[in-house]
Amino acid sequence: MNGDTVAEIGPGLLVLLGVTHDDTPEAADRLAEKVRALRVFPDAEGRMNEPLGDREVLCVSQFTLYGDVRKGNRPSYVDAAPPDRAEPLYEQFCERLGAKRGVFGALMAVELVNDGPVTLLLEL
Repeated sequence: MNGDTVAEIGPGLLVLLGVTHDDTPEAADRLAEKVRALRVFPDAEGRMNEPLGDREVLCVSQFTLYGDVRKGNRPSYVDAAPPDRAEPLYEQFCERLGAKRGVFGALMAVELVNDGPVTLLLEL
């Protein structure tokens, strides 16, 4: 990228989305609904009890989440779906969730202000 801002959100979630070979359109929809329903925001007492609500989501495609380093020191990405399979599922997930997005497959600089100690791994 040339330094242009592609997408920006206020308070909400940054989703790094990896797609593997056996992911389906149904799984993309279920995952989007799961993210929407996660109770990870503070309620009036400061407990993680509130769902996404009106907050925003930025979704970035991230095939490297499927990098396997169990053998050797160089990651293998054979578990990541090829772009022609992954991109439609990424787009479907973003549409279903109403997420802003980066550019699929592009090299992007992503900035995050982490307001709390929460990072979750979701797999269906």
